[in-house]
Amino acid sequence: MSAWIYALIVIATFLFMEFVAWFAHKYIMHGVLWNWHEDHHRPHHHKDGFFEKNDRFFLVFAIPSALSYIIGSATPQFWLFFVGVGISIYGLVYFLIHDVYIHRRFKWFDQLDSTYSKAILRAHGAHHAKQTKEDGESFGLLIVHPKYFRKRRREAARKKMAESNS
Repeated sequence: MSAWIYALIVIATFLFMEFVAWFAHKYIMHGVLWNWHEDHHRPHHHKDGFFEKNDRFFLVFAIPSALSYIIGSATPQFWLFFVGVGISIYGLVYFLIHDVYIHRRFKWFDQLDSTYSKAILRAHGAHHAKQTKEDGESFGLLIVHPKYFRKRRREAARKKMAESNS
């Protein structure tokens, strides 16, 4: 296969992982494995230590990636290696956005001020507004419902109006 096909496999896998993450978050983390995910919905001052039970999901998602690397490298199904690459890249992006940017578990960069980054924060904040497994919203990470962008536009319009009135 050509490099273009491998690149397409990586990109398609990355995009598919957003759906996998949404599905797993909505139906597994807020379902049968809520006992692993529950501590992630508690305020940080109610947590003991740095790690959460929720961090186990890192391993759950790492297994298919690792298997794809191993099987893709050890068999004629080399394209599977690039599925593993796509999963790994999504995992890295998820970690940087979710754990570093949103939850500030690592202080590696300051808060961003783009419309998209603020929409991600609002969507995730709406998700964490519920501390129970039922009635949640916004289970994805990268695909954000348009209502979280509209709120930003309303805030900017109010701010501009207030400045013009002063």
